[in-house]
Amino acid sequence: MKHKIIVTGGCGYIGSHTVIALMENDFEVIILDDLSNSNEQILDRITKITGRKPEFVKVDLKDLDHVHNVFGHFRDADAVIHFAAHKAVSESVQEPLKYYQNNLYSLINTLISQQENGIHNIIFSSSATVYGNPDTLPITEKNKTQRPFSPYGNTKKIAEEILEDVVLVSPDFSAISLRYFNPIGAHESGQIGEFPNGIPNNLMPYITQTAAGVREKLMVFGNDYPTKDGTPIRDYIHVVDLAEAHVLALKRLLNKEQESQLEIFNLGTGDGYSVLEVIQSFESVTGSKLNFEITGRRDGDVPKLFASTDLAKEKLGWSANRKLDEMISSSWKWEQNLREELI
Repeated sequence: MKHKIIVTGGCGYIGSHTVIALMENDFEVIILDDLSNSNEQILDRITKITGRKPEFVKVDLKDLDHVHNVFGHFRDADAVIHFAAHKAVSESVQEPLKYYQNNLYSLINTLISQQENGIHNIIFSSSATVYGNPDTLPITEKNKTQRPFSPYGNTKKIAEEILEDVVLVSPDFSAISLRYFNPIGAHESGQIGEFPNGIPNNLMPYITQTAAGVREKLMVFGNDYPTKDGTPIRDYIHVVDLAEAHVLALKRLLNKEQESQLEIFNLGTGDGYSVLEVIQSFESVTGSKLNFEITGRRDGDVPKLFASTDLAKEKLGWSANRKLDEMISSSWKWEQNLREELI
C-alpha cells in the first residue's frame, strides 16, 4: 500500500513543489489549503507535471471543528507535512495578531486532530529566523534560538516549542522540524513557482516581476549593513532541493530512524549571497537590466544568515545540488511562462 500523506498548505510555493516530489516518490497526497495565498489552479499544474491529481480539500485550519472532521476522513494517513502559514516578514510586523492567530492556531488544530485520529508523525516547516541575529556563522543546529525580529519568525520559534512540549507527553508521536534558509527558484518545467498575492515580500519574485515590467522598480532595503557591500546576506536554496529534503525527512520518520522524538535540521546551501550579488547574477544570467533603488532598512531584517547543513547531510543523506544561476534561471522561466499565460 502507498503511504498516505496530508500536506497542509500544499497549494503554496514550497508546498506544491513538495507535493510533486512526494508523488514522484509514489506517495499518495491529500492537500489541505485555504487558498489565502495560493490558487486552486495549481492542482492542474501538479497533475500536468506528475500525471496524477492529488486529492484536495479547502479548509481553514483555524476552524478546529472543520479540521477535526476533515482529518476524520483521512485517519489512515501516515504523516502530516505542515506548511500552512502566513509568511511575509514585513506584514507580520504591521499585523502581529493576524500572524499569531493564523500560524499558531493552524498548527495547534492540526496537532489536536492528528492525535485524535491516530496520525503520529509530522514534519514542520520552520525557518532560519528562529536564530534571530546569530552570534556565530555559519549557523548550526546547536546555535541557540533567539527572539526573532518579526512576529512571523516568532511564530516559528513558538511552534517549535509547542512541538517540544507535545513530544514530551506523547511517546508515540514523532516530529521533524526543517529550518529553511531562503527558498527561491521554480520547477524545471516552468509550470509552478512563487506567485505571491499582491506586492512580493521576498526578493526573487520582486526581481522577476520588475524585470517583466509588472513592478516599476525593485526596492533594496538598506545598504548600510555590516556586510561586504552593505546589503543583507542570505543563504538562497533552490525550492526543488528543499522539496527533496522533505521526502528524505519523511522516509526517516516512517522508517523510525530518528534518534529523538523531535529532530531539527537546517536546510540551506552553506553559501551566503548579498542582495546586490543576486541582482548582478540575475542580470548576468538573463541579460535583463534591473531597475532598482536603494532605500531604508526593512523592519525585521538581520544582516547575515547562512547555514551549516552538515547534520542534514549526515542524518538525511541530503545536500543542496542546484547553484544560484540555476535558481535564477528557473525563476525567470516561471515568470516568463506566467506572463505569457496572463496576456
